[in-house]
Amino acid sequence: MKKLLGLVISGYIVVTSSVALAESSVLVVFPQTNYQTTAEKIFFLGSAPPNGQVFINGKPITRSPAGYFSPSLPLQLGENLFTVRHQNQEIQIKVIRLSTQPELPQGLGFAKGSLTPDTDIARLPGELICFKAIAPPNASVSVNLANQTIALLPQPQQAQLPSNSAALTGQNRPNAQSFAGKYEGCTTGQQLISQTLIYGNNITSGAVVADATKEVNLGTPQFRLTLNGKTTTQPGAGKIQILSPAQLPVVEVVADAGVARTGPSTDYSRLTPLPQGTRAAITGKEGEWLRLDYGAWINSKETRVLTGAVPPRTIIRSVGYRQLPQATEIIFPLQVPVPVSVQQGDKNFTLTLYNTTAQTDIIRLDDDPLISRLDWQQVTPEQVQYTFNLKKAQQWGYKLRYDGTTLVLTLRHSPPIGRKRQKPLSGIKIVLDPGHGGKESGASGPTGYLEKDVNLAVSKLVRDNLVQLGATVVMTRDTDKDVSLAERQAIINQEEPAIAISIHHNSLPDNGDAEKTKGFAAFWYHPQAHSLAMFLHNYVVKKLGKPSYGVFWDNLALTRPNAAPSVLLELGFMSNPNEFEQVINPLEQKKMAKAIAQGITEWFGSVR
Repeated sequence: MKKLLGLVISGYIVVTSSVALAESSVLVVFPQTNYQTTAEKIFFLGSAPPNGQVFINGKPITRSPAGYFSPSLPLQLGENLFTVRHQNQEIQIKVIRLSTQPELPQGLGFAKGSLTPDTDIARLPGELICFKAIAPPNASVSVNLANQTIALLPQPQQAQLPSNSAALTGQNRPNAQSFAGKYEGCTTGQQLISQTLIYGNNITSGAVVADATKEVNLGTPQFRLTLNGKTTTQPGAGKIQILSPAQLPVVEVVADAGVARTGPSTDYSRLTPLPQGTRAAITGKEGEWLRLDYGAWINSKETRVLTGAVPPRTIIRSVGYRQLPQATEIIFPLQVPVPVSVQQGDKNFTLTLYNTTAQTDIIRLDDDPLISRLDWQQVTPEQVQYTFNLKKAQQWGYKLRYDGTTLVLTLRHSPPIGRKRQKPLSGIKIVLDPGHGGKESGASGPTGYLEKDVNLAVSKLVRDNLVQLGATVVMTRDTDKDVSLAERQAIINQEEPAIAISIHHNSLPDNGDAEKTKGFAAFWYHPQAHSLAMFLHNYVVKKLGKPSYGVFWDNLALTRPNAAPSVLLELGFMSNPNEFEQVINPLEQKKMAKAIAQGITEWFGSVR
């Protein structure tokens, strides 16, 4: 099944090679037969010789002058059969629309996969533990756990939120209808432990003695469903554990940059990555995810348990600094490496230290090329915030690392922007990233022409223009080869360019309107990249008269590097028949490359 982020990162209309369009053939690049989707409609991407008409299920479709097409057609639940015909040739394609609603069994029972928690969880004693199930309406539903029965009551309908991808199609309104038959009930770990103490320690699944100073394993919840005088029970898929606040386990981040999130899965938003060596206590668990004491979640695979360690707490006294040729380093001596977060604003950079109490009386900061003043405050008893007031609004990248227990923050200075008329980018290093490559072919056009190939062709043209303007250009790839997202990020971090630009061409999710959707787009993640993304978008749209698809904040692998302002550009839509003709036109590619290089030059001049 294709993924939306494929339109900017991994691609989701994939063919193994470019396909030449034969004079007597009709080609459907997407969807392939037996394709499965949950969308209410789907577009057909393909091509046929310009002469004659193309029919889908007997109805003529609109095509571009070159014969390309991408009409959107509605889907019914279940199997949908389509016949694509051009002259005497036909192609039959079956598309299966899957329901997003859970299916109840024919007899008495819960909907498959609806029992929650569906994995092992651990919580603090006072926290809510909620149980959910989907069952027939008007049923009686409950959970039995640790000698306590928790009633699960029918819930009023809730709006179903659209996916994140809806922001890219403009269809981001919630669906007011939701599935009837949702049941939910909650209790707390403390209530469960109290019930255990009243009735003794004979808890199912081999629980330990209920002791307030120890973890308590409450076992697996048993779900009970009664309807029309009949009853069925089903065990949950996860065990429940109550943590002891007096003996919280402690972990250390072993990944180079631990991925911190707002919740226990990759569906949740990213927070500031945790530098290797960061230590924190665990206050919750959900499957392989750990909740750290400052509120963020991290995958346990990126940590190791420190046996016998107490929850990390530190004081901070002196804060030092040192000037490097192209950066300023701020030194924070700590007793243990604690979690941190970063926030960039207009002319300020804020660093927050958690589980930290200040004993600071003196800070030295001389006149600095970047920083005008450093302010700090104890926001909460265990949270210290340092705000660097900057001399200019544009920020050029930062790095965070632990050197033992000392936190080192590196703030990069402005690059030496040249003033030579013929070589305005002299002294500027730029990383260019041609998206995809090798096995990662990216999106596909109506002829089967692959995004990875056009990305590389245009990136080479951009490189040549930038070099002529005096820039030093580093390419993440200059041939059709596999380069992982992590490798591309590493190149940016190692090269420390002035800016990084990732070149892509767009496509749409299943329910997108491919015939109408087109235009140039820019994506950014860190505030330091916003100015560059907005400037390049506006410059190219105006210079070339291109339609605007928009400027997006987006959590993408090639917008996340913080060592330099990093922007991802979508130059046009492979899935739009008319725009595709421009995408593959060598003259249009040269115009696009020149406009991007000129836009980069103009932007550097604007932030000098």
